[in-house]
Amino acid sequence: MARARDESSPLFAGNAAGTLRLIFYLALAAVLMVLDQRNGWLWRLRYNAAAVIEPVYRLAGLPASGVRTLSVAFADRQRLTEQNQRLREDLLLANAKLNRMAAVAEQNQRLKELLDTQHSLELNVQLARVIGVDLGAYRYQLTLNVGARDGVKPGQPVIDAHGVMGQVKEVLPTTSVVMLVTDPAHAIPVVIQRSGLRTVAYGSRDGDQLTLPNIPLAADVRVGDKLLTSGIGGRFPPGFPVGEIRAVAPAPTGMFQLARAQPAADIDRSEDVLLLHDQAEPDGPPAPLKSAGPSSDGAPATTGTVLAVPASKKITMPMASPAPAASSGVQQ
Repeated sequence: MARARDESSPLFAGNAAGTLRLIFYLALAAVLMVLDQRNGWLWRLRYNAAAVIEPVYRLAGLPASGVRTLSVAFADRQRLTEQNQRLREDLLLANAKLNRMAAVAEQNQRLKELLDTQHSLELNVQLARVIGVDLGAYRYQLTLNVGARDGVKPGQPVIDAHGVMGQVKEVLPTTSVVMLVTDPAHAIPVVIQRSGLRTVAYGSRDGDQLTLPNIPLAADVRVGDKLLTSGIGGRFPPGFPVGEIRAVAPAPTGMFQLARAQPAADIDRSEDVLLLHDQAEPDGPPAPLKSAGPSSDGAPATTGTVLAVPASKKITMPMASPAPAASSGVQQ
C-alpha cells in the first residue's frame, strides 16, 4: 500500500522535497533561458534539429505534393487545350471574315465601275446579278435574277463596266437568259475604232474569243485594234467596246482576212451586269442565215447575215465561210 502511494504521488508534493525539486527546476529553466538569450544555444539546436527533420517532412509530403502537381498539370493542360481550340476557331472565323471582306470589297469595286459607266454615259440601265452560268457544248449563256416582272424584254443589250457582254435571249417571269457575245450562235455588228471599218464579230466554239471572218484582204486591220459597236441593226447602241483584235491571218479560202478578238467585257468574272433600256428596237426579228448559192466563177458558196434593221435599210454582209448555225433565239 505504501509503495503504491509513493508511485502515485505528484511530481511536486507539498513537502520539503517537492519544494526543493520545484526550486531546482525553476533555476534550471532560468539558466537555460538566460543562456539561450545570450548565446542562442537553443536556436542552434532547433535549427540543426529542423535540418535533420525537414527531409522527413518532405518525404512524408511527397504523395500529397505529387497528387496536387498532377492535378494542376492536368487542369493546366486541359485549359490550354481548350484555349488553343478557341484560338483556332477564332483564327478560322477571322480568316473567313477577311476573305468575305475582300470579296465584298471587290464586289463594291465592280458595282462602282458599273455606276460610273451609267453616270458617265447617262444611260437608262437596270442592274442585275448573275445567278447562273451555262457553259454547255457550244453554248455560252448566263442567267440573271430579273425577268418579265422587272421589265426585261428579249433582245435587250447587256453590258458590264468594260464592254458588251451579250443580249437577252429568253425572258421568264423572274429570271432571264443572256446569250454571250462569245456564243457560236451570236453575231454583233462592229466597227474598228482606228480605221472605221465595219464588219461583224461572231462567237467562237471555244467560247472565249470573237471571230471576224469577213474582213477584206485590202482592209487595214492590225493586232491591238479596238472593236466598238457600230449601231447597225439598232440592237446595240454605237460606241460600246466589244473587244480587241489579237490575231489577223488570211482565211483558208484566200478571199478574206480572218481576225480573232478578245472580248472587252469580263465574260467569266462579272457578277453584276447592266441591261440597257429605251434603246431603239428593230422592226422585227432578224432574218435567218441564208445561203447565197455558188458564185458564177465556181467559188464556194457564201452566206449572208441579214441584220435586224428597218425594211428600207436592210444590209447584207458577206462571209468567207459558213456562218455559225443560228438558233431561233439569236438576236443581233
